[in-house]
Amino acid sequence: DFGQLKEVCLETLAAAARAAAEAAPDRPVRTQGHVLTAGDLMTTLAVEATVHHLDLTVGLPDAPGPSATGLAAVRATLDGLLGRPVPYDWGDEHYARAATGRTALTSAERRALGADAARFPLFS
Repeated sequence: DFGQLKEVCLETLAAAARAAAEAAPDRPVRTQGHVLTAGDLMTTLAVEATVHHLDLTVGLPDAPGPSATGLAAVRATLDGLLGRPVPYDWGDEHYARAATGRTALTSAERRALGADAARFPLFS
């Protein structure tokens, strides 16, 4: 039932927001067998939510897209994984989709990326 899913999601997000507000960004936290800072965990969750928001809008062209702030965090994460800014003039949404394997790279994009094209998707 979507209503139940929505309520669980809202409760989880509210708890994460409270925890984020109370934790120092440089505080180490453990999750899923990894240790990272609270700030990096919050960025990771924001990037994940933004990419999944894009997934949800694929079949809903009139639905609002993710926030510019979320997309900027995705771009920064992808550029970090690539090791430099992407050498192609992509909008944030296309970059997010292409770099996570949700959209196939075109021949022109593969040429522009050069050897880095083989590294795509950067994460899925």
